[in-house]
Amino acid sequence: MDVLDGNALAGRLTDLLGWDATDSLIRCRSCGDGGAVARVAVYATAMGTVARCRSCDAVLMTLVDAVGGRSWFGMPGIDALEVRRA
Repeated sequence: MDVLDGNALAGRLTDLLGWDATDSLIRCRSCGDGGAVARVAVYATAMGTVARCRSCDAVLMTLVDAVGGRSWFGMPGIDALEVRRA
């Protein structure tokens, strides 16, 4: 399976959150490593997308799209997410 970077999440995160979160800072709940969302390791399959910490491989985010315009978005491994206001 090919590993993508967090920039692969740009469009979906913009759709779900309302802003391009790829340059937002996050902190891994498991190891404490921090950095931009664009830096995470992304694994995308037909079943969904998983973003993992590059330092410890912990699951940071999950995204599953379903029929009828429904999506499930989880951030189980993110201790903090930077939100920038204009």
